Formats: sequence, structure tokens, C-alpha cells
Amino acid sequence: MKPNLLNIFFTFLFFTHIVSAQNISKDPEIKKMLTEVKAESLEATVKKLVSFGTRHTLSDTKSKTRGIGAAQTWVKSEFDRYALESNGRLTSKIDYFTIKADGRRIAVDSQLGNVMATLKGTDPTDDRVLIISGHLDSRVTDVMDSKSDAPGANDDGSGVAAMMELAKIMSKREFPFTLIFVAVTGEEQGLYGARHLAELAKKENWNIIAMINNDMIGNSLSSGTQIRDNTQVRVFSETIPYLETEDEGKMRKSTNRDNDSPSRQLARYIKTTTNDYVDQLDINLVYRNDRFLRGGDHTPFSQNGFTAIRFCEMNENYDHQHQDLRTENNIKFGDLPEFMDFEYLRKITCSNLATFSNLAWSPKAPLNVGIEVKELTNSSTLVWKAPSGKKVFGYKILIRETASPHWGKSVFVTGEKAEIPYSKDNFFFAVQSIDELGHSSLPIFPVPLR
Repeated sequence: MKPNLLNIFFTFLFFTHIVSAQNISKDPEIKKMLTEVKAESLEATVKKLVSFGTRHTLSDTKSKTRGIGAAQTWVKSEFDRYALESNGRLTSKIDYFTIKADGRRIAVDSQLGNVMATLKGTDPTDDRVLIISGHLDSRVTDVMDSKSDAPGANDDGSGVAAMMELAKIMSKREFPFTLIFVAVTGEEQGLYGARHLAELAKKENWNIIAMINNDMIGNSLSSGTQIRDNTQVRVFSETIPYLETEDEGKMRKSTNRDNDSPSRQLARYIKTTTNDYVDQLDINLVYRNDRFLRGGDHTPFSQNGFTAIRFCEMNENYDHQHQDLRTENNIKFGDLPEFMDFEYLRKITCSNLATFSNLAWSPKAPLNVGIEVKELTNSSTLVWKAPSGKKVFGYKILIRETASPHWGKSVFVTGEKAEIPYSKDNFFFAVQSIDELGHSSLPIFPVPLR
């Protein structure tokens, strides 16, 4: 039987248009930045934070050596030191705000402050914003005890140290849009610092494409079970967006995209990027906003409609979390540096750095991503429009089975339309923009095109 020449021609066009996504490069500059993350540097930062005795939100704000005020001043001074190598692009401030007594964890009207460093982008037309945070405040068993020593080495000196390491390394480089590094306060008293920042961002219409919260990322030994694992870290992401509109809800239900919120796409993005750049660390995707009935500083951002996730160690140790410093039955309690795993913290910091820099150098996401449904076929046709701004090298179509938590396949295309031999009945898809160095936008889930 003679081959159909027309079929051969179209097959040739298809395979010249679509190539394996594995051919996309990995950025050597990101690889170089990862070598600059040092466990010793992270340990030094954590120990300096611990040296302030307590960083309780309501602790001393006047002392130069003890309390939340001294800690805030030191973090800002570090940001200012990083700024010396930023060619004037990094600026810092302590954003003070007042919280009224709430009858719960704020006894009297109090002034709180978030320590922020802003790295200005090089493209004045690109209004995107990325935020990374850790919470500066600490606590002991009694959440209202602002006097006792509360080292807060892991909770959340680890998250603040990771955030500061990113600020130090990334401020030496140029990125097209704004990056914000922040040590929030008031987390243990009710997420007050994060809520203040999220509400400010919403009020001022910041175009936040992602918010990453690091809270307790430096311990690898579980209490109770005694499991030790420094090869996995949890990333929490919400299911249905808090501010989903009625029309968005209808679209979610009709396309069965309950597992494809923007935060879920960010979480999967982190997993893919970590697999590409960081050895001996796997992202454990936890499909809930946070731990059972608990929350963190990403939550106010989610509640205000922003894409936000939380990094958290795989196994928590409750002997060293929210504990008075003491020894009972030969067990030493308290959140001290000696109970941390700084190599584990280094790897998680590298995951943050690879993700944050990949996004910061990425082109904008494709626009109007859709999937054609006018005919019944065993293939799927996706279409989209090119974004403005940075030149796009191509696009990656992500593919996964409906029961799979993570993307299993991908193809790279150079146009703005592609027919792929995977049925929309059996697979989910998303599309992301890619530049020549493999920097990719967040994936966009397609809507039906009739």
C-alpha cells in the first residue's frame, strides 16, 4: 500500500513545529546563583536572629540588642548592605502600621512593622511583582508572653534567613520587574503583617503574579515518629480560589478544573523547577491551603485574590515549636539552632531561588489560552495569543492524566496554535511562555472555545 504523501507532509510539519521540551536550555546564571547559597551563611543569619532573645511581636521596640525592634533594625541594615551591590536598585524600609487591640492576641493598640526590601525592575513598562516572605516574630508556649526568651530559630528564623539569602544574591543581578523581599511581623498574633501587606497590595492594584511564604523550613527530624528526611519539603496550595467569581465557578465546574487553581499551578511550577535545578530535594505537593486547620502568611494573600503558596518542612518537631525553653525527662525543649538541619535549609533556599529567579526572568504568560471544542476528535487543539513585553522563544504545552497531581508530559511549540495527539477527555493541559534560556511563565489552564 502506497503511503499518503499529504499525510507525510502534514506529519513533517507537525514534528518540525513541535519538539521535545527537554531541548529547552537551563540557565547557567541560575546554576551559578545556586552555588552562592551557603549553609554557613544561613546558619549565621539564624543565630543572629536568635541573639535578640525574643522577637515576640509585642516585645521591646526600643532596645538596640533585644526584642522585635532590634531585630527589625538589623534586618534592614542587612538589606542596606546588600543594596551597595545593586547599583541603586535595591531599597529598604520598615513599613510601620497600627493594629487595634483585638481582645485576643493584641492586648493594646500596637505599632507593628514589616521590614521590606524592593528590587526595582529594569523595564518600566512591566508592572509584574513577585513577593517572598518569612515571619520575623517568635513565641514560646504562651502566645502572649513577650518577655521570656523565644529563640525562633526554625519558626521562623529559617524562613527569614532564606528570604534574606535570596535578597543578597538576587540584588546583584538585574530583573525586568519588581521583586519584594519581606520579613513580616505579627504572624503568631494573627497574620497581621501579611494581612497589612496583602490589603495594601490589593488597594494599590499591585500585579502580583506569585507570593511565596517560607515558614519553618529548617528542621528535618519529626517528633514522635523520629522520622528524619531532608530530601522532601511540602508546598501547600489552595484548591478553589477564595475570591472565585460566579462565572469562574461555572467554568471550573464545567471543565473539572478543581485541581488547577493559579496557586496549584504555582506549586507545580516549583516542583518542576526544583527538579531541574536542585539535587536531592523533592517537592511534596500538599493539596490544601495549609496544614489541617492552620494557616500562614500566604493565606491573607490568597484571601485577597493573589496567587500564593507556602513552603514548610516535611516533618515538624513539636518539641521545638512554640515551646518554653526547658528540659523535662531528659528532653530539651525550645526552638534553638542546635536542632536545625542547615544543609536541608540550604536546599530549600535553592528551590526558592531557582523558582523566584526563573519567574523573575520569564516572559509574560500567554493570553486568551483556549481549547477548541467545536468538533469531537481524539486529538486536542490549543490556541493562544502572544503576550506583550519580553520576546517569547516559544511555548510549552503541559499534559497530565486527570488523576495525576503533577504534569507528566510536555511539548514545545513555536507558534500560537497546536494540535496534539492527546484527547481532552483523558488529559488536562496548560500553556506557558518560554524564552531561549528556559525561563517560563506560570502555566495557564485553557478555556473551551466553541
